[in-house]
Amino acid sequence: MTASVGDDGPVSQRSVLLLGSTGSIGTQAIDVVTRNPDRFRVTGLSAGGRDAALVAQQAAALGVETVALADPASEQAFRAAWTGGPVEVLTGPGASTELAARGADVVLNGITGSVGLGPTLAALRAGSTLALANKESLVVGGALVKAARTRPDQIVPVDSEHSAIAQSLRGGARGEVRRLILTASGGPFRGWSLDDVKAVGPEQALAHPTWSMGPVVTVNSSTLMNKGLELIEAHLLFDVPVDDITVVVHPQSVVHSMVEFVDGSTIAQASPPDMRLPIALGLSWPDRVADVVPPCDWTRATSWTFEPLDEEVFGAVRLAREAVAASATHPAVYNAANEECVAAFLAGRIGFLDIVSTVERVLDEHTGTAAAALDLDAVLAAEDWARARAHEVLARR
Repeated sequence: MTASVGDDGPVSQRSVLLLGSTGSIGTQAIDVVTRNPDRFRVTGLSAGGRDAALVAQQAAALGVETVALADPASEQAFRAAWTGGPVEVLTGPGASTELAARGADVVLNGITGSVGLGPTLAALRAGSTLALANKESLVVGGALVKAARTRPDQIVPVDSEHSAIAQSLRGGARGEVRRLILTASGGPFRGWSLDDVKAVGPEQALAHPTWSMGPVVTVNSSTLMNKGLELIEAHLLFDVPVDDITVVVHPQSVVHSMVEFVDGSTIAQASPPDMRLPIALGLSWPDRVADVVPPCDWTRATSWTFEPLDEEVFGAVRLAREAVAASATHPAVYNAANEECVAAFLAGRIGFLDIVSTVERVLDEHTGTAAAALDLDAVLAAEDWARARAHEVLARR
């Protein structure tokens, strides 16, 4: 970590590795970094490689030293678009993990899906602070991720809900916490009945009323599967039993989550729905970066509403609780089966309701692994089984 001089005196500049640079989290993180050059310096980027020209543009603008591309075939397109000086290019499925293992002050994992597990473990083992936007790696890896930490505060959540909880927990001692309250926008189908959602197609599911996200996360938000993943993540991050985590629908997405304490008080974190705020906090934790987003305008009349979750229509949260209770590998099965179902839904091969019902069936059939026997091989085997079984179930629909 180096020191630069800002308007208010010396400022610590943190080195950053940015994983998933072309996605929603990655592009917004770059916006935060470029507006705060005294605070952050990006030394490496990783991406899948589908948009190699954009990676080249980002890397040149940031002056990074190393680029990691998951698709080896994308290196040629990257080189053709490259306008900077010497740069190291890592390629292959393990490129992001190799980059993360080199370490930095902060590794921001903005990769989508369980492929983020390897980089998450590598960043922790390297001793870097992990700004975690890849919830799937914690859900899938669970105890493995927690065991890889080299210090208690090494993982900083970037999901807006978990960032809100981390901020609200500063208001009291851990022993004073009664429950966590995760807020959900409700997605595009809030208030719809089971009959209403039967004919829903990908275009409707991708029309999120509040957030701008990638297709997988957006579909997960429409099924509330995202909230199930977040419930598991909150349980693991904050060591709170899933029965002490409540999900409430808050359509305005201004209150990002809350912590209820034993005396009956509740502390909430509120801000406009802009992911740059939790991203900036993840990069700078426990300090704050000035003027990341405009604050709420308290001079204008406004209303916030909160509604109970309809678990009959949106059963994903219930399944998440059951997965945590079942075994150490059931959360990995929950995530992997869902990823396969979302891909099939986006391709038009299955219906909207088939996503959660298929995940439930695959979960029911999984035998599970005890926590004491959990290792990376067991997690990967559970994932492989879940994907194969989901394919079999979906093929019959």
